[in-house]
Amino acid sequence: MEPSSSPPPPSALPLPGLLGSPFGDESRPRILVVDDDALIRQFLEDQLTGEGYLVSTARDGEEALAKVAADSPDLILLDVMMPKVDGFEVCRRLKSDERTILVPVVMVTALTATDQRIKGIEAGADDFLSKPYNRLELFTRVRSLLKLKRHTDELENAETVLFSLALSVEAKDPYTNGHCDRLARYSVALGKSLGLHAEQLKTLQRGGVLHDLGKVGVPESILLKPGPLNDMERAVVREHPAIGERICKPLKSLRMVLPIIRHHHERWDGSGYPDGLAGEAIPLTARIMQVADIYDAFTTERPYKRALTQEESIALMREETAKGWWDPRLVEAFIRLVTNGSLGG
Repeated sequence: MEPSSSPPPPSALPLPGLLGSPFGDESRPRILVVDDDALIRQFLEDQLTGEGYLVSTARDGEEALAKVAADSPDLILLDVMMPKVDGFEVCRRLKSDERTILVPVVMVTALTATDQRIKGIEAGADDFLSKPYNRLELFTRVRSLLKLKRHTDELENAETVLFSLALSVEAKDPYTNGHCDRLARYSVALGKSLGLHAEQLKTLQRGGVLHDLGKVGVPESILLKPGPLNDMERAVVREHPAIGERICKPLKSLRMVLPIIRHHHERWDGSGYPDGLAGEAIPLTARIMQVADIYDAFTTERPYKRALTQEESIALMREETAKGWWDPRLVEAFIRLVTNGSLGG
């Protein structure tokens, strides 16, 4: 099928800041063109390279998947009708993989039937282009989706900074080494045993890392104090859930983690902090994190105590539950995981 030969409109001129970028290739968006027609691949490569993009190509679905796995692009122009693996299946695989789910996919086809578009939407396509190409439409859609991808990348970078900050807080105390990773594993294991859905499990995974992020606002002299804290020091430490919540609140992607951060120190009988919530008023994910947290506290060495055995830890968990501190149902579910060796490696 011949591509449109109409003259380029003004908006199809090279993007400012891309061609001849002083920052080099690493600042230029990367586009993967996937089509079994060599002429179309060459046409799109020429057009997009002329716009200042870095362009790579693949001649079929298998090659496309291999190239994405090796170096994920910023956008994919994906033909539908191809040998080996068609475009629908390629898109479906990319959108079912957490590593590539946010890469925009534009499905390109000569087919205009509604059922084909619906099939593309079901596969996860972000947009569609029809052959023959209209250059204005091509460049407009590419620019729009790359702008969205840039915002997504910025969001991911902000999350990465927060996760790194949380781990740096953990690293200050040699006695809490690996604490975040263990809490993430323990709470996800408990969540799975309770039948929580995938989004809740992801929330628990993130909460395991971010729950104590607010301790970045607590002086090291208090965090690392080997002996008991005085009243003033305890008051400072009790501020960390609210501090962590304030740090993470601007990111909408972390909204489901906020209840864990704020409420993982509440108690079943209402004697916890910062809000004195009781019973099921404490969010479920926070209650799950509590149970994982106390088990980890019992079974690891601290400046003021030795690491307790599994049996000793279980006995203490039940003792504290009898005092009204923890959700009895979750504690017993967690103990079953411990005794069955199902907490994960």
